[in-house]
Amino acid sequence: MTLVERVPKLLFTRRASDKSKKILSRAIKQMLKSYQAVCKTITFDNGGEFVGHQSIARKLGCNIYVAKPYHSWERGLNENTNGLLRRFFPKGMEIGKLPKNQIDDAVFRINARPRKMFNYWSLLEFLVGKRVSHMLVI
Repeated sequence: MTLVERVPKLLFTRRASDKSKKILSRAIKQMLKSYQAVCKTITFDNGGEFVGHQSIARKLGCNIYVAKPYHSWERGLNENTNGLLRRFFPKGMEIGKLPKNQIDDAVFRINARPRKMFNYWSLLEFLVGKRVSHMLVI
């Protein structure tokens, strides 16, 4: 499961044992618990696994939006970021069977990418105000 913070484009991932609404709801709540104060909205796709989104909204105190069926552009940032993740793990590869550290490494590399919106600094560099990419092994 992937979530992307809209402004800094920070990618969060969490492995879920299955796509049931109970499991995904619990995983989302755990993933965003630390960010509850700044989490304002979440946009889900129209899958049945997100039917129980009301409990997430109550727990996190945020607004939930659901994209219309076949309107992937309503979740464009997440779809684009999933594409970046697919550069590491091509379609057909069972991501759920990969070691957690391999997934975490890919997420780190995506989050450490220089971004045009940060004048080609990475999010980390932008947040600390120092150019550090020459120190990162990517």
